[in-house]
Amino acid sequence: MIVRRALAAVLLLAAIAALALWWFRPRPPAEPALVLRAARFSDLPGWDEDDPRPALEAFARSCRLLEGRRADETFARDPAFGRVGDWRASCSALHGPFADARAARAALERLFRPWLVTDRGEARGLVTGYFEPILEGARTADAIRRYPIYRRPDDLVVVELGRFDPTLEGRRIVGRVEQGRLLPYYTRAEIDGGALAGRGLELAWVDDPIALFFLHVQGSGRIRLAEGGELRVGYAEQNGHPYRAIGRDLVEAGELAREEVSMQRIEAWLRAHPERAFAFLHKNPSYVFFRELGLPPDAPGPLGAQGAPLTPQRSLAVDRRFLPLGALLWLDTEAPFPDGARSLRRLVVAQDTGGAIRGPVRGDLFWGSGPEAEHLAGHMKSPGRLWLLVPTGLDPTRPVRHRGRQRRGSEASRPRFGAVRPQRTTSAVGLGVLAVSGGRIG
Repeated sequence: MIVRRALAAVLLLAAIAALALWWFRPRPPAEPALVLRAARFSDLPGWDEDDPRPALEAFARSCRLLEGRRADETFARDPAFGRVGDWRASCSALHGPFADARAARAALERLFRPWLVTDRGEARGLVTGYFEPILEGARTADAIRRYPIYRRPDDLVVVELGRFDPTLEGRRIVGRVEQGRLLPYYTRAEIDGGALAGRGLELAWVDDPIALFFLHVQGSGRIRLAEGGELRVGYAEQNGHPYRAIGRDLVEAGELAREEVSMQRIEAWLRAHPERAFAFLHKNPSYVFFRELGLPPDAPGPLGAQGAPLTPQRSLAVDRRFLPLGALLWLDTEAPFPDGARSLRRLVVAQDTGGAIRGPVRGDLFWGSGPEAEHLAGHMKSPGRLWLLVPTGLDPTRPVRHRGRQRRGSEASRPRFGAVRPQRTTSAVGLGVLAVSGGRIG
């Protein structure tokens, strides 16, 4: 009897311990979900101080991309953002020129309504920056310019899994077919080792492997050609392997302190340790392929994911699973200028994406090219807020029919999206992921 009671007590204690472990187990973080809250223009910090006309010029370039689309087509992936015709009407009404900043703001206040962007109610997110690097190169290789910029290989296969199973929408596999089987594509180390050599895939050759790596991180850039002229290249595809942040690897190896990680510090370390640089670069299996953009010399920037040229300080990369490309946003953040951090509050346009730009309140600001742009892009990791400007008359929180099912719940606090599935972008991919706390991918 005593043994039975002791055994029962032990089993009870074990059950209680198991229940306690289950109850206090680490919970995975909640998946991000867009929640929009109605706002007024008076809620936007610095609204009366910004001249929105440069952003409206960028917006006009996005509007031109709507001309070839049907008016009854949904504007974005989520039908709650209305139809192309709704936005085309706003584009036409915003066609300037405007006499001054006040007139431009008055037009925006008449045509749009701001909505605070939150992630399940959290309004603060991360804002980073990226830029367009300039490299020295040539169309043909020589003893100095011997590092290739590859175009997309013909044997690279992209499988959109959503075509086979609707529950896998947004997921994809990238690889190559060998003897009827789909295999992972070559890694960065394999490609640097010559896996693609001799196939005529070289767009150009550059003189600096470290600068080439950062071109992969940014996803677009300019090549000053030894033969004369300039070649502008942009993101074409990626080899399908996940990005591994070199900044994190350097921190884990004890080479850099977490708080000092920036693009500039990483580049300085790589150049100071050439005998070890490739070992760290090859830890990252991801590799980017490029295409010649063929933009006119006066284009303000490279092409973004939407297909419009990017405008320095006015084009923002966002997560297109939540925010529509081509939309106007109000940005409230801080920028690390060389002479000190200052508030940055201005109208921007969602025109690009990036593989590490994930979540509703997440932005990556295009700074342009040149030393200051490189400094700002390399150091910017700032908290920020976003307001989405939606044409007056559209309520992005109302119930809509989506794929034959009625979305229920019209309150402004209802998440517009549920589970988030990984997705690779089709855009320039950029820089902040080098820092431990995130950014873009290459």
